[in-house]
Amino acid sequence: MNQDFLINFGIFQASVVELSAVLSGLVSVWLVKKENVWAFPIGGVSVLLSAYIYFKGNIYANAGINVFYFIMNIYGWYNWLRKVGGEKHIMITSCSRKEMLAYAALIILLFLGLWYILGKMHNNEYVLYDSFTSALYAVAMWLMARKKIQHWPLWIIGDVIMIVLCILLKWYFIGFQYLVYTVIAVLGWMEWKYKIKGTQAY
Repeated sequence: MNQDFLINFGIFQASVVELSAVLSGLVSVWLVKKENVWAFPIGGVSVLLSAYIYFKGNIYANAGINVFYFIMNIYGWYNWLRKVGGEKHIMITSCSRKEMLAYAALIILLFLGLWYILGKMHNNEYVLYDSFTSALYAVAMWLMARKKIQHWPLWIIGDVIMIVLCILLKWYFIGFQYLVYTVIAVLGWMEWKYKIKGTQAY
């Protein structure tokens, strides 16, 4: 963690970069919950700051995945704003069973690939966490940009794992961020389910 510009909160410390990433990230997730397109530009700021933090902490897959998030925030911003049939914006939908199986297979392949590559490149005790959460989040971000409701449970699983990782790394404020992410993701999943209830299976 960058030791510059530290702010003290009782027995804890956090950098300005860390606090900025936390606050912008929380605002972004809340806006996704509300289906507000401003989630994407604010999320773009958050993921760039997070990429810097993870790189400094040698959590390379999560650093790289945040660069991917930035690209996906641009795509999601475009996709949520585009008109379908010249009249309506895209609606919340659900993946088919076939799509869910395909995405599950993709998560496994991404995880194994990242685990192998990072295991060869770095002697990092957190490579298992790093690889698995990055695989989950990559697919979750794609599904979110497409307004697929299945992105929520993927975020929830990844966030719970990241809470554990942040505790191990003593990144307490980022760990708190992921805890709040988990709560918002559960609420968002419920809210999106309500919005598509009676129209699609989920």
